Amino acid sequence: MLTPNDKIYIAGHHGLVGSAIWRNLQQRGYNNLIGRSHRELDLTDQAAVKRFFDQEHPDAVVLAAAFVGGIMANSLYRADFIMQNMMIQCNVIGEAYRHQVKKLLFLGSTCIYPKDAPQPIKEEALLTSPLEYTNEEYAIAKIAGLKMCESYNLQYGTNYIAVMPTNLYGPNDNFHLENSHVMPAMMRKIYLAKLLHDNQWAAITNDMDKRPVQGITGSHSHQEIRDILAKYGIEDNKVTLWGTGTPLREFLWSEDMADASVHILLNVDFADIIGIPQYSSVCFGTKADGSIDRNSSEGRGGALPQLGEIRNCHINIGTGKEITIRQLSALVAKAVGFEGEIVFDSNKPDGTPRKLVDVSKLHSLGWTHKIEIEEGVERLFRWYCSTLASNGR
Repeated sequence: MLTPNDKIYIAGHHGLVGSAIWRNLQQRGYNNLIGRSHRELDLTDQAAVKRFFDQEHPDAVVLAAAFVGGIMANSLYRADFIMQNMMIQCNVIGEAYRHQVKKLLFLGSTCIYPKDAPQPIKEEALLTSPLEYTNEEYAIAKIAGLKMCESYNLQYGTNYIAVMPTNLYGPNDNFHLENSHVMPAMMRKIYLAKLLHDNQWAAITNDMDKRPVQGITGSHSHQEIRDILAKYGIEDNKVTLWGTGTPLREFLWSEDMADASVHILLNVDFADIIGIPQYSSVCFGTKADGSIDRNSSEGRGGALPQLGEIRNCHINIGTGKEITIRQLSALVAKAVGFEGEIVFDSNKPDGTPRKLVDVSKLHSLGWTHKIEIEEGVERLFRWYCSTLASNGR
């Protein structure tokens, strides 16, 4: 059990989820937190990660760092998506084990599930049929990560929990058009199309200065800005979005995700998930202080044969509710105040047709979401506007 004095390392603490987890822990009185920016610590560098763990010796780790993006980025950078994520996971999980951290929370994604998985998707659907092609490399990396957690637990008696969040959005989201997810990309496109129609060039140049698009900033000519925005389907009072608009998606407010993650980090153990309260002590033996003794001659190590196969120990995190991409675009347009045209380009890929997760395991562990999509979209747009009025991201 973690205490407020324990040192918790949050990998990816500047990101969408990592920053929210950091704030949530602080609100609960956990202030012994450590984080490193990518510039300070490259998690794909094995030697650097080892040095960091040697110096800091964290008691717990939250692995929220990842190389992420939407359909376009997944299609363009397939090798990067599998290699960078695998390196990050191997380095952090490996050092967490070598430094005997008490607890590790690994954040994956519901893209791990088959493209045609029965809906809503239960954890047991993992590896039952082919993945969605457009994000296959990222999904395979995340499947490997959750299997690392599961396998370390089974072989070494560790307490590593893997959670699979649905589509996330919220403060510190990525609005850069080249590699952002569906909601922030859609929101920025619709906002810029409205500004073009309203001839609000001061606001447009400010937006482009804060988040340049392929090197085009607010200092470029109006025509150069129009040309680059048109490449991303942004025109005067008109936005073109990828796909048919019919795919169904589930969205979870990032601060809800953080709350669920911290709830699991502080209150849920691997033994709780597999339903065997004394699993680790039975398999590995215990020390005088009650902690697991990995080197005990009494414990055999690994899963007991009589327990059968232990798999699918990860936890879905979501709302259990879904919305079409077309319906989402209407919510975003309403929040932005956009009254122009939204067009869907059916020649572009839709991605997975539907992806709703079953959250019954999560609910049984004592957590449910709080922010509904209508409120969340409005909150996200307010946050985005606040970054344009400050030195925000």
